[in-house]
Amino acid sequence: MKLSLGVGPMGPPGGAMIVDLALYAESLGYDTIWTSEIYGSDCFTPLAWIGANTEKINLGTSIMQISARSPASATMHAVTLDYLSNGRMKLGIGVSGPQVVEGWYGQPYPKPLARTREWIAIFRDIVARQNPVSFDGDHYQLPLDGGTGLGKPLKLILHPMREDIPLYLGAEGPKNVALGAELCDGWIPMFLSPYRMDRLYGESLKRKRPNFDICAPVNVNITDDIQGALNAIKQNVGFYVGGMGAKSFNVHKDHISRMGFEEEANRVQELFMSGRRDEAMAAVPDELCDEISLVGPKERIRERLGAWKDSPVTTLNVGTNNRETLAFMAEELL
Repeated sequence: MKLSLGVGPMGPPGGAMIVDLALYAESLGYDTIWTSEIYGSDCFTPLAWIGANTEKINLGTSIMQISARSPASATMHAVTLDYLSNGRMKLGIGVSGPQVVEGWYGQPYPKPLARTREWIAIFRDIVARQNPVSFDGDHYQLPLDGGTGLGKPLKLILHPMREDIPLYLGAEGPKNVALGAELCDGWIPMFLSPYRMDRLYGESLKRKRPNFDICAPVNVNITDDIQGALNAIKQNVGFYVGGMGAKSFNVHKDHISRMGFEEEANRVQELFMSGRRDEAMAAVPDELCDEISLVGPKERIRERLGAWKDSPVTTLNVGTNNRETLAFMAEELL
């Protein structure tokens, strides 16, 4: 099993914190450092900053929202960063949700699976650089259908460092995961429990590509205060279940429901949307938070690592900015 590091808040202006973390993770043998975007910082700029200060660690987006950039623009970002880093780029993509897609980017959300399939096809064609790229889909057209009529198929001018940049899909629903297994090199889950993987995703992963990497984000907290650590996980889960979506459509709430916590997920959403946020966070089940994280004394974490080792997960994406925790995980798994 490989280890990677997920970088969240960047700390004070200047970027020193994320560079220091990346250098330390690199020295320990971590495979990849991942950066995210929601509606704050973008995911590529921090990776460029980190890549300029490191030598070996891979650089991944977890996740780049496909509505934020056209397929061609995103591919140019990925190819350029791969080129400058000597082949260290991993592009993690995802559809996000209608709240962000339509509210922040002003793009349509319907039919996300079909949109993702088209997006991936264009990305692969541009990177392969076999021919000028043309595409006639329901969601993307190259050249544009309409406009001045002067557009023409083009080929990427920059010769990529590699013929194939690893592509990961961030997904929660079984159909999305199946799409990633079919078309991508890896999967970035969310709120994943190693105890429930086979039931939830066994069918979705049956047709996965060779060497398919399942990179599971896991918050790790070495502490004697187990309840306090679980309460921190509750804040994150509660925000997504209660606030990152509408009452009638919330993919994160649906995911938690499929895991076996439907009644609790409904209660969290109800409390959150009625303005009772503290109660909403408290209503997130301890059992769920414990399954998707690794918290407690080292002995307890060491014991619970067994479930992750026995699961189909191939990379643990450690969520921490604590050096002792990074070193402990490296000792246990690397």
